[in-house]
Amino acid sequence: MATDVPEDRRAAAEDAPILIVPYMWVGDFVRNHTAVQLLNARFPSRPVDILTTARTLPLVDYMPGVRKGLVSELPRSRLALAKQRELAARVRAERYGTAIVMPRTWKSALVPFLAGIPERTGFVGEARFMLLNDARWGERKLDRMIDRKVALTLPKDTPLPTTFPPPRLEVSASEVLTWRERRRLAHAGPTVALCPATVGPGRRWPVERYGALARRLGDEGVSTWVLGSLDDRALAAEIVRIGGSAVHDLTGPDLRDAVLALAAVNAAVANDSGLLHVAAALGTPTIGIFGPSSPFLTGPLNALAAAIEPDVAVCTTCGRADCTRLEHRRTEDIPLAPVHAAVTRALDRTATETAS
Repeated sequence: MATDVPEDRRAAAEDAPILIVPYMWVGDFVRNHTAVQLLNARFPSRPVDILTTARTLPLVDYMPGVRKGLVSELPRSRLALAKQRELAARVRAERYGTAIVMPRTWKSALVPFLAGIPERTGFVGEARFMLLNDARWGERKLDRMIDRKVALTLPKDTPLPTTFPPPRLEVSASEVLTWRERRRLAHAGPTVALCPATVGPGRRWPVERYGALARRLGDEGVSTWVLGSLDDRALAAEIVRIGGSAVHDLTGPDLRDAVLALAAVNAAVANDSGLLHVAAALGTPTIGIFGPSSPFLTGPLNALAAAIEPDVAVCTTCGRADCTRLEHRRTEDIPLAPVHAAVTRALDRTATETAS
């Protein structure tokens, strides 16, 4: 990577670990595994660590190529300089040679600077010239978050590759089995995960339709698990009420439970959310529901079993037949039928692959 680090410091850092400072939202955190794989390939002798919150820490255990996660609980709404210095001291002890700072905020680059990491790469962002010594331009020319992440793993001014390695989360079958036994979730037939939460209500498929999907799948002998955080308990309760006895509320405080559940199921249905990225990275057949967002811009890099988008003749927001504004699209305009059909196809495909 291009840098103004002195020659002797660069030589000393040839086998030094690399620290990724990521966005901490679950979906963005999963996307970081593409960057991890590119760094592993480029620097095979350098371990890669990642800064994480307690919530996203379980994901690190399932990311091949990541040595470890360093837990940071810095407040989002204020600088908290004392806590920044405490974290910087922990980071300094790890003797990192490079920090890849994914967020564009001034605050996100402060810990690598205070820790004295020799090479600090990131986009200029909030005029971070003092904090970064490998400052990059051109962030706003890259439409996708994944493109920005990849750009920071490459030498300065290097064109993006035409293809990227998709994120991978790897969970052992034995861990899934142990988890199922502990949760008493034995089921002879297929199981589908429902992930009704998302950031922003505009991206949320109506909970009533999740409930109706659960009801229909239950009538067909398919069990459903509702996944999410404690904040999603009300959504889960409504889905259970509508869906009936074949629905299980598995919402809870530990993201690890959701990871293991998504590794165990035969298919998953999710809004454009963090759990959509988790399911896809696990290789679980995943149906993504997209309203005012795009599978290309914000969806997983992994292939989806189906990406369901509104298909209406006239925009229900502005009333125009030729409307192309992404923010006008509504998940409410996605009916039950195409989602149920996509789940059925995914389950049939999985059954066929298992039988063969």
